[in-house]
Amino acid sequence: MTQSANRQEHLDFLKAVFIVLMVAFHLVYFSQGYPYIKQIVYTFHMPAFLLISGYLSKSNKSPKAFAKSIFWLTIPYLVMESGYVLMASILPINDHVEKLNMALFLRKIFIDPLGPYWFLHTLIICKTICYAVSKIAHRISLLSRSIIIGIIFYLISRSGLMTLSYAFYFLAGFALSQSTLRFEDFFKASLWSLPALAILLSRETYLHCHKLSGVLIVYMVISLCLFVFPYLKGKCKESCLFIGRNSLAIYLFSPIFTICCKVLVPLLAFDPTRLIFLILSLTICICGSLGIAKLLDICKLSPFLFGRDHILG
Repeated sequence: MTQSANRQEHLDFLKAVFIVLMVAFHLVYFSQGYPYIKQIVYTFHMPAFLLISGYLSKSNKSPKAFAKSIFWLTIPYLVMESGYVLMASILPINDHVEKLNMALFLRKIFIDPLGPYWFLHTLIICKTICYAVSKIAHRISLLSRSIIIGIIFYLISRSGLMTLSYAFYFLAGFALSQSTLRFEDFFKASLWSLPALAILLSRETYLHCHKLSGVLIVYMVISLCLFVFPYLKGKCKESCLFIGRNSLAIYLFSPIFTICCKVLVPLLAFDPTRLIFLILSLTICICGSLGIAKLLDICKLSPFLFGRDHILG
């Protein structure tokens, strides 16, 4: 979800697909109606985001530039996670917190994030470790550096700070970025991914991102999306790329609107498919998130939260 100065449109398209799926299945009323599809989506959407984030992470920055980039990931994380924890202590949501105190608050912020912002928490840790190892051990081979990083990830995961399987997806993307292969050279676009996916998605036991089947599902979904991408034209393509460029804003602010969309449930209960609720809620969540980003830009608050003049790309 991180922004890049040199846009790679196929990556923006992938981010658009995954951020829309993330929002859709954070809509509790909709996801409860499609539990198996939710399990499928949860197998690949955040692993794919971490993989892309790892690929876009650079180890050639100066220590000062890298520290600055981490700082401007940490600030929005602290603001949004703090707000989410406080909100969870007040509202009757799935992540409701009973008897919030300072110790629990600090634990949720620094060790065990609540809600969707665990992604930024994991991202900050993974980026820092990969950068540090790459700088310190730059003379050894990529394979050796990757093994060292993997060992550190394992030790950190034992403390409960992050999930090892998610960290390894980031490492896979980072290692790919350090190799001679481009993203699209490794993830080959192919329509044959569709029948392969049909087989992999046919059994619930395959739907775990930490299993080999989960890794294959992530690969096949990316492959299928890359196959579809060249066929997008006109406004459809522009809209997808715009959403992908602004996936960070949607990720950060959409929880505000997913909660608000609960008021639509009794009004749309007549639709057994829950698809009307999905379409309307997705529109509200995405447009609302982009609206907040635009407002921050207009009010010149983006530099204080993101370290740049504009968050909306």
